[in-house]
Formats: sequence, structure tokens, C-alpha cells
Amino acid sequence: MIKDIHYPEVTDIAVAVIKEETPEGEAWNVYLLNLKDTNITGVLVTSKGYGTQNGEEVKTSTLRHFIDGMTAKSFAKIEPIMENVFCLSNEYWVSFYVNDLIHDKKFIFLPETISEQFFTSVPVINKKGVLIV
Repeated sequence: MIKDIHYPEVTDIAVAVIKEETPEGEAWNVYLLNLKDTNITGVLVTSKGYGTQNGEEVKTSTLRHFIDGMTAKSFAKIEPIMENVFCLSNEYWVSFYVNDLIHDKKFIFLPETISEQFFTSVPVINKKGVLIV
């Protein structure tokens, strides 16, 4: 029965959007942070944007990213993100294994929350950005 399925609580995993300087100018990048004291493996991140823009329903393409593994207290760049989708809800669904047990969690940046006014210190990366834990 579905009530017998164990869904482990996901802790110490975060997604951050960081504004960075590049040789081409400023760029916004999305990072996955493993704040755990243990490694995670088989990491799958699905990203998509959705919402209303100029009175019309908008959906972005769904992208999938695979990371073989992440060591404890580490980070990985998932993808760049364009400023023109900041007006949408930007969703990152993260699935991974810890000791052969699957975990998953959805992280959603609500419209207009990817902004310098919501910057905080991002652990492990040691930069300023918008962070969801």
C-alpha cells in the first residue's frame, strides 16, 4: 500500500542562484549544494519554468541534468538561467541516493524572487545569491 512507502525527509540539500562575473559580462547560474556530511550519488535534477507573462500562460522547456555523485559539503553547477524567466516560477526537482535510499525534493523560486534584494550568503560556494534549503 502507498501508506507503507517510506519517504525520507530531505535535509542539508539546497539550490542557489548566483550572479557571477564572466569574461562576457554578468551571468546568473543555478547551483546544487550538498551540505550533508555524507556523499550523495545518482543525482538527477529536473528544471522548468511556468507561470503567466503578459496575460498568457508560459512554460519553458523541461531540462534534465545528471550528476554521478557529490562529495560531502560540495556544490555543482546545474545550469545558467536567463533573467527573462525570473518573472516565472522556476522549479528544480532534485532526486539522489544516500546509502542506496532514494530521496527527492522540489525547490521552487517564486516569480520575482531571483533578485539581489533577496541575496544571502551561500554556504560552501562562499558567494552571495538567492538560496532555498
